[in-house]
Amino acid sequence: MGDIGPEKLLLLLLVVLLLFGAKRLPEIGHSLGKGIREFKRSVSDLGTSVREEIPPAPVVEPRHDASAPPVGQAQRDAERQAEREPKRLLP
Repeated sequence: MGDIGPEKLLLLLLVVLLLFGAKRLPEIGHSLGKGIREFKRSVSDLGTSVREEIPPAPVVEPRHDASAPPVGQAQRDAERQAEREPKRLLP
């Protein structure tokens, strides 16, 4: 039941032709295509409505505290302090 080769595809088309007849095949194809287009349209509309209902995440601005040093300033101060201290060779 693996691959659908050309022989199996031809047999399947022959069975469909015998079941529905040559006059009904174009009608079936047309209605099948119409159903697929309608399905794609409804999926697209659903995605659009979901995007419209979910509001975008608010942008949070960082608050600046006047008493706190600027970002990175504390790290620079710690590095300068470490440079001033003599290096200890023994614990």
